[in-house]
Amino acid sequence: MKVSKFISVFSLSVSMFFSAQQATATGRMIKLSLSEALTMARENNFTIKAARSRVDQAEARIRQTRQSTLPKVTLSENAVATNDPGAALVFKLQQNIVKETDFAPAKLNNADIINDFNTSLQVMQPIYNADAAVGRSMAKTAKTAQEYMSGRTVEAIELQVAKLYYGMILARKNIEAIDQSITTMQVHSRVAGQAFSAGIMSKSDKLSTDVRLAELNEQKLMLHDAVRNASDALKALLNLDPAVTIVPTGDFVIGKGVPSIDDERVPEKRNDLMAMMTYRDVAAKQGEMAKAARLPRVNGFLRTDLHSNAIFNGGSSWMMGINVQWDLFDAYTSEGRIQEAKAQELEALYNYEAAKSGSLAEIRKTLRDIKTSKARIAVAREALDEAKVSLDYIGSQFRSGMAMTFELLMREGAYTFAKLRLNQARHDYCVARSELEYYSGK
Repeated sequence: MKVSKFISVFSLSVSMFFSAQQATATGRMIKLSLSEALTMARENNFTIKAARSRVDQAEARIRQTRQSTLPKVTLSENAVATNDPGAALVFKLQQNIVKETDFAPAKLNNADIINDFNTSLQVMQPIYNADAAVGRSMAKTAKTAQEYMSGRTVEAIELQVAKLYYGMILARKNIEAIDQSITTMQVHSRVAGQAFSAGIMSKSDKLSTDVRLAELNEQKLMLHDAVRNASDALKALLNLDPAVTIVPTGDFVIGKGVPSIDDERVPEKRNDLMAMMTYRDVAAKQGEMAKAARLPRVNGFLRTDLHSNAIFNGGSSWMMGINVQWDLFDAYTSEGRIQEAKAQELEALYNYEAAKSGSLAEIRKTLRDIKTSKARIAVAREALDEAKVSLDYIGSQFRSGMAMTFELLMREGAYTFAKLRLNQARHDYCVARSELEYYSGK
């Protein structure tokens, strides 16, 4: 009774679950091939957009470095009111309104309040700034590194999309396999029920078929969760509405042979490795910039002023010249920056070498995974054929009363497991192919 009650409750739960799924499946359905999903990710993924924004930031920093060659023009306006004797006399000189009486002691000692409106236009023109020139070159190199990293980000997201896409295909194919097994077991369960009613089968044997049906339904529930989990993760990567239902139109495509990849040669043109090498160049340029900062800076300037006691009116003057600045001793700041740049260059080199050696290990692993997956596919196909023949034979024997229930359940379990193994092997092959493309930078 307990087993029968459990089976009834479980069957009702399964029915309610699928009814709820049908009720909530009101969103828009999108059929996607793998190539379409990858294109959508490249266009909509937020992580990719963030990586491209970092490239734009690097471009903006390059634009900022143009200050090392272009003039800086500043326009300012100051308004002052004072009765300070010295300032009052200077303002009158600048406004060209000085009179002889302004030099009388009484006038100088007790100056009247004076207003001064100063309109100033100043132009600063860099002539020689060695460190600024190196900084511009460094900014351009940093942008190149960001472009490589942006490309690698795209490849990483594409790998995630491919894994989730193949995961959805695997779960859906496994659901199909479980549905076939459920249909088969339902037939055998009816036969067992008739045999039990006729008194030629024990209640224990009859219930064992029901228990197997419950197990298959439980697997189906878990597989539907796997589809939904992979779909939710894929929608997040593609920036799709959560209410959208994704239906993959692709399949597991098994290639002939094993890809010809040299597992002894480092894929130095891979985007992340190229970025690391470029960051090493950036660190080297930081050292050059620190050394160049020791050299003198030469800047030209031109300034014109308009002073008046009423705005935009009165005396004008101009000034032009050259400014030379040379930091003879900066408290070892330059030496510290040079030392820091050398350490950063070494860090970039070590990271590059570590990534190179790691990439070879990753490529070898994925090649082994591809070879093993192809072998597993062949074995699983053979096992599936044998399990099908065995199940068909035992099924016919069971229906005629010449086979025991445990024999039927054992053969059915082996057949279902063989189908799932074949699906898993094909899935693992496709994922390994995607990983090989990612690790080899193809």
